[in-house]
Amino acid sequence: MSDNQAQIDYWNGQAGATWVRAQQRLDAMLGDLTNVAIAKANPKPGERAIDVGCGCGATAEALAQAGASVWGIDISGPMLAHAKERLAAMENVAFAQTDAATQKLTPDHELIFSRFGVMFFADPVGAFTNLRTGLTADGRLVFMCWQAPRDNPWVSVGGRAIQPFLPEGEPVDPKAPGPFALADADYLHSILDEAGYVDIDIESVTMDQSLGEDLDAAMAFQGEVGPMARVLAELDGDTKLQAMNAARKALEPYVTPAGVILGSAVWLVSARNGK
Repeated sequence: MSDNQAQIDYWNGQAGATWVRAQQRLDAMLGDLTNVAIAKANPKPGERAIDVGCGCGATAEALAQAGASVWGIDISGPMLAHAKERLAAMENVAFAQTDAATQKLTPDHELIFSRFGVMFFADPVGAFTNLRTGLTADGRLVFMCWQAPRDNPWVSVGGRAIQPFLPEGEPVDPKAPGPFALADADYLHSILDEAGYVDIDIESVTMDQSLGEDLDAAMAFQGEVGPMARVLAELDGDTKLQAMNAARKALEPYVTPAGVILGSAVWLVSARNGK
């Protein structure tokens, strides 16, 4: 069994189908962050790029529109099927369902890119070491990952509100595979250093996020996609209803004429092959 089997099972189950349904909403929400990450990657015409955790294809499309030849890889069959359908007309994009942590790569890619796709590795040093084998001698790595939940009110406000309704369990390792596994910048730097990268740069980017045009839309979105959705899935009946009401009340102060607006914080990371 793959070390990443739990993630493979998760993203090929209901989660993958849910993210496909929410694709347009997610692309809109993450659009400004995507633009920042693509600008940092600076893909050039004729370059070969691997898009790790490409999901439904938004970032593969952006890289390809810049002229790069893009190979989008992901463990989620449902999301890849959607990506292939969306980008069927683009000749410089190909997709494969595979695990980036173990996929054999050839050292002829100038760029390895990811938007929120590299936080789910059971063995992050091993995975980033494997990814480096796909880079040319002077190839570059550029990715975006979430900072800690406390720095991401778009997640933590609702998350704190529903926490009292969850049964007590074992403490969760903050470095376990998941959206915030790379939130510690020192830990993140140590992973890349051990994996053989050089010129490692970790830049903080903060940005407001709209969770929906009104409170109903925000609750529907957070109840379906993201960390709060995973927590709510553990509840049922009156307990789930009470938790959702608590989350709704917690989000009320963030309702504005422009929608339900909360802050986000990410790490924008770049490095080069250390060969």
